[in-house]
Amino acid sequence: MTTEIEQPARTIAVLTSGGDAPGMNAAVRAVVRTALERSARVFTIREGFEGMVEGGDRIQAANWDLVGGILHMGGTAIGTARSDRFRTREGRLQAAENLVRAGIDSLVVVGGDGSLTGADMLRREWSSLVEELASSGRLDEATAHRHPPLSIVGLVGSIDNDMFGTDTTIGTDTALHRITEAVDAIASTAASHQRTFVVEVMGRHCGYLALMGAIATGASWVLIPESPPDVDDWEATMCARLKAGREGGRRDSIVIVAEGARDRHGQPITAEHVRKALHERLGEDVRVTILGHVQRGGAPSAFDRYMSTVIGHAAVEELLSAPPGGEAQLIGMKDNRVTRQPLMECVEQTQKVAALVNAGDFAGALAQRGARFESNLRTLRTIVRALPHPVKPGQKRLNIALIHSGGPAPGMNTAVRASVRLALDQGHRILGVRNGFRGFVDGDFREMAWMSVNGWASRGGAELGTNRRVPGDRELYSIARHIESEGVGAILMVGGWSGYQAIHKLRAERERFPAFDIPMICMPASINNNLPGSEISIGSDSALNSIVQAVDKIKQSAVASNRCFVVEVMGRRCGYLALLGGLATGAERVYIHEEGVTLADLQRDLEAMAEGFRQGKRLGLVVRAEEANPLYTTPFMYALFEQEGGDLFDVRQAILGHLQQGGDPSPFDRILATRFADECVRFLVREAESSAPDAVFIGVQEGKVAVTAIEDLPRQMDMKNERPRDQWWRALAPIARLLAQPGPSGG
Repeated sequence: MTTEIEQPARTIAVLTSGGDAPGMNAAVRAVVRTALERSARVFTIREGFEGMVEGGDRIQAANWDLVGGILHMGGTAIGTARSDRFRTREGRLQAAENLVRAGIDSLVVVGGDGSLTGADMLRREWSSLVEELASSGRLDEATAHRHPPLSIVGLVGSIDNDMFGTDTTIGTDTALHRITEAVDAIASTAASHQRTFVVEVMGRHCGYLALMGAIATGASWVLIPESPPDVDDWEATMCARLKAGREGGRRDSIVIVAEGARDRHGQPITAEHVRKALHERLGEDVRVTILGHVQRGGAPSAFDRYMSTVIGHAAVEELLSAPPGGEAQLIGMKDNRVTRQPLMECVEQTQKVAALVNAGDFAGALAQRGARFESNLRTLRTIVRALPHPVKPGQKRLNIALIHSGGPAPGMNTAVRASVRLALDQGHRILGVRNGFRGFVDGDFREMAWMSVNGWASRGGAELGTNRRVPGDRELYSIARHIESEGVGAILMVGGWSGYQAIHKLRAERERFPAFDIPMICMPASINNNLPGSEISIGSDSALNSIVQAVDKIKQSAVASNRCFVVEVMGRRCGYLALLGGLATGAERVYIHEEGVTLADLQRDLEAMAEGFRQGKRLGLVVRAEEANPLYTTPFMYALFEQEGGDLFDVRQAILGHLQQGGDPSPFDRILATRFADECVRFLVREAESSAPDAVFIGVQEGKVAVTAIEDLPRQMDMKNERPRDQWWRALAPIARLLAQPGPSGG
């Protein structure tokens, strides 16, 4: 028996297992490149655990270029397969032998709960497997003795978002994109013919995709495993609600059914069952669309690319910093931060939900999903109503002025729709203000009705109109007069920085204008993600996806002709779109205002670019924030790179411009807008009862909704550069730089 060559301190292998999920390739790329950067040896294991059992060329040493050009690809480039052999001890014994012979002592497993459970079983059996291999003569004693315990880190690849321990699993956001795209398209056909559609989405034990898909698309009804209908004749309730909606003016009806939906007795509710009930009871032509595996397919969304990249990088850091053979960890992401939790605890909690559903303990299953899941379900049940609850006799009604300000951001209309329906359902009134604060000055109000916002959930732009005008001192009197004449008791501003400035100004002028002594709240909506008090603004995710889709096409053009592109993105002096866009597209260099640009930077980057093309590189990508530097503009960089590139490469510039503000909002932005709307309406109604109503801005901070007094605006903002002083996403810059060094096929 040949004794294996001494191996480095750590040798890491990465595999993908179970169902494929968009974003897996981003994770594999991050694992390989981070390991190489940390001087570890790294392998990819082809075809999951089956490849581990087969060994041979299924276990392949990886280099930097091997994972170039896969970031934008759907599925998994290293393959996945079910392995009945790995479920047997003999199969795991063979797998262990193959790992030892390759010198592998650490595994990153990307898969669902079954795959991660199998990986942990291999870790727990490892010592006995190696001992058996040595005693049977399949390994020599020296090799068996010096081979360290096996370390495991798990990343959850599952579009169902059904794993405890992480807010979102790899592939979920992309699956939601597929669902919303499909349902948006179906809704237009349904509205044309006044037809009802039943859409089945994935989710055997988890209703996340169905619930969030319904919120994002404005569906009429949803059926999920965790919360079955609470009456036996649920079909009658559903049909009555859809009939009332049609009578109220709704032309389309969409029912979304999770594939694992059931009634309260545990009997499955199928899409065909729903279709038949609707057809028989409503006498309508009802069609069924089963989305199936289209939900898994296609290029990953911007979020799935950068989240998978970040947790893939963290997986390697965890393996290199933890002692060999320790408890397996699950690396996830909560509230935009990487989390580490014991893997099997997460698996057990995940499986507990399915057990609770099977046992009929639906309240327990909902509680296990978390407070946010339950809150989203309550909100959905309100906004899908055919009409609001009747106003109670003697109820005090609050008149809420709803206004936009700043540039248009995808998701503004979604926020208006949710705010209108949530307020009306509580018996209050919404006065839409047209054309921002200009309309407030002119008294251009429109009372919003329940059906006036029908179809707005998926609509881009800003139907009420918006601009960046901040009211001047002489205009404050007109605003105060209209507040009094219209009986406005609260203001909800959905928009960007100019809106925050305007509300801050109104709050400061309360002594001069008592009419301003009403509750006011700012809901963040800006593609630049440059607003205080919130880590994410409505519209920024949609803009990121527009950037990623455009750059994907640009890269296809560039790779065909040895070309470097300098791509300019929006953001003003906030580099969020540039950095996250660069991270999600594999750009070699990102220039942002926060870091500045020097001539030395440009010279160094140009030399690196030229050297890459000399070594066979075929494309280059530079992303520049629009105000990264007032002198080193995009045309300047283009001219510099073109001049110095010579015969090595051509250079083109692409200024993406206002396409980043356009288009329909992403699922994330629709869901975020709905969540913010619920919180804003609750705040205004509560504060209206106060003797000293507050003026605030709302946001998400570390996963929790927080409100901040508008007086705190100057402290939280870098007023000169119009961006928050604290920007969580800047911690991602080192990861972007580490991973973006490209091989011949690009990043």
